[in-house]
Amino acid sequence: MQGGSSGIVYGGLKYQARCIADVRADAGSTTFLAGTLSLKEENEVHLIRLSPAESELVCDGLFYHPNEIWDLKSCPFDHRVFSTVYTSGESYGASIWKIPELYGQSNSPQLEQLFALDEHMGKIRCVLWWPLGKHDKLISIDDRNIFLWNIDASNKSAKVLSQGSADMLPNLRGGAWDPHNHNSIATITDSSLHCWDLRSMKKSNAIEHAHFRDVDYNPKKQHIIATAEDEFGICLWDLRMLKHPLKNLPGHSHWTWTVRHNPEHDQLILSAGTDSTVNLWFAKVGTDESGPESPSGSPMREQEPLLNSYTDYEDSIYGIAWSSHDPSLFASLSYDGRVVLESVKPYLQRK
Repeated sequence: MQGGSSGIVYGGLKYQARCIADVRADAGSTTFLAGTLSLKEENEVHLIRLSPAESELVCDGLFYHPNEIWDLKSCPFDHRVFSTVYTSGESYGASIWKIPELYGQSNSPQLEQLFALDEHMGKIRCVLWWPLGKHDKLISIDDRNIFLWNIDASNKSAKVLSQGSADMLPNLRGGAWDPHNHNSIATITDSSLHCWDLRSMKKSNAIEHAHFRDVDYNPKKQHIIATAEDEFGICLWDLRMLKHPLKNLPGHSHWTWTVRHNPEHDQLILSAGTDSTVNLWFAKVGTDESGPESPSGSPMREQEPLLNSYTDYEDSIYGIAWSSHDPSLFASLSYDGRVVLESVKPYLQRK
């Protein structure tokens, strides 16, 4: 199904951008953080909230950020804390920030830097927070290493607990933290996906020979992940049976860049790509599915998985985020700085 956009547009970002994050810890409203990526200007972080009448997206805070933002994550247990990965020239950095009390003022020029994750020597890719509740650990990933940190926001301190090396792997591109097991993460490279045990910092099972751009854990079903790949679009996997994916979805007409499970309705999956499109998929999987073919070897007949394509964009879409406060809503961010909030309520009956 093809469709334009009937969504709510936020036009407050002045510069190019690729990072948007749901503020999960804000239990009272649908709220997102978005960060810009300007080479020449001082960059910004916008705190964007859906109005009480649900008719517009408003800026609840605009904060100056000194560098280009390549990764942004909101702390899942403190709505005023977030992380960024940024570049300045050829140097890379990662920091944890705190939003100041606004006292009714929407513009505050000064974020409080709680601490920097400054043990990295290589190109930092992302910072990961454990997604479910309070946890005093953080993960940062550069192109050759994974760092596990112990953090203490009240004392503004972070200490490296352990480090894992990519060894002979290609450069790491990113990863995701298992919501069902805080000792397990998945990392992606240009040609493989690897699971890691954080207790030993050793790699375990792997998916080889695929160009991965993103990975996301199913929030409701243990061992199930979704991957965005150049060649095969979107694949759903059971980490205990990696010979074949449980399901393949076509993906996008150009690069499929990101994929996200809905936080409550896990059969609903969003994907976005460089074809200026967001796709909404219905992808029901059972852990007893063993592969893409039936026992007889013939392809299984499946219900059409594509529920809708949101096409009212003029640039590549690198950022999508479901709302934790209202899982029928998601926000997308195109590279030209356009944020759009959409509702998937018409499709929830397919759940």
